[in-house]
Amino acid sequence: MHRDRGAVRRVPTGLILGVALVAAAFAIRGVSPAFTGWGLPDRAQDTITLALSVIIESAPFVFLGILLSTVVQVWLPHGFITRFLPRQPLLRRACISLLGMFFPVCECGNVPLARGFMVGGFTVPESITFLLAAPILNPITIITTHQAFGWGDGILLTRIVAGFVIANVIGWLFSRHPDPDSLLTRTFSASCALPDASGHDDGRAGGQHEGHSHTHGARAGRIERSVDLFTRETAVIMPALFIGSLIAALTQVFVPRSVLLALGSNPVWSVLAMIALAFIVAVCSNVDAFFVLSFGSTFMPGGIAAFLTFGAMIDVKMLALMRTTFTTRTLVQITALVALMSTAAGLLVNYVA
Repeated sequence: MHRDRGAVRRVPTGLILGVALVAAAFAIRGVSPAFTGWGLPDRAQDTITLALSVIIESAPFVFLGILLSTVVQVWLPHGFITRFLPRQPLLRRACISLLGMFFPVCECGNVPLARGFMVGGFTVPESITFLLAAPILNPITIITTHQAFGWGDGILLTRIVAGFVIANVIGWLFSRHPDPDSLLTRTFSASCALPDASGHDDGRAGGQHEGHSHTHGARAGRIERSVDLFTRETAVIMPALFIGSLIAALTQVFVPRSVLLALGSNPVWSVLAMIALAFIVAVCSNVDAFFVLSFGSTFMPGGIAAFLTFGAMIDVKMLALMRTTFTTRTLVQITALVALMSTAAGLLVNYVA
């Protein structure tokens, strides 16, 4: 009973913290024009505005991802999703890379969702495959990219194919790792080793004659665990979102975009410049096609395709979120692999298409 009361006491603090941070972001954004009267330097005002824009754009998807992660861990039977997947590893990861079609959450929300999948039975390589593929291979991203570019210049097709191939190649490479669990942070690895969050044994003790009360108790217990899990995930993910958003804003303010634009007409540099831009601006994958559409007249199609591929998988905000789960060394390896393969895809479009 003492443990349960402690869990209840933790609920208000975590929920208030998460809600207060997001509410503060919206409130500050609402009065942001008033900053000019406070005498803040232009760069400081730009940094605040950009950081708040990233937070406000990302926060709903982060909370949706945490909510879906809670459902996967608490309400679905352990291994519910994995039981429908093929046993053959390559085919299994290929199917996992398409799960974004059923969980259309952008890259921010996919981090807590991937965490939930690992707790629910996914291996580390399978989770990485999902994490990289889902932001691209989901209906919202595909529809918005089509609305922006149609099928012209091979941009949409390249994004879909490259997203699938890159995620599966990286998943396969990490599946060859001798100790995949070492790719995780100690904190998250320890949380995965805890008893199953779904608590499916609840209500079994005490005999069948009290089945109704046990069912009610099990449901109440799951609701309590859901709130507790949502709170803990919010406390872990939201600070990372704020830090990543601030870094993205600072980078945009202090790195001249004119340098990137000057490279747009070169087949090689246009790809490299757009990958750098994608890393900096940290735009949500569900709307990044409309953002980069304005660069279509300046940059070659391969650069646009590289932006849409790399940026959906890796950016400064995404790395801050992923650091809650994976070690720094793992993130460096993932980033390098995604960058190399996204560059190859962009160059292929520029020189072949």
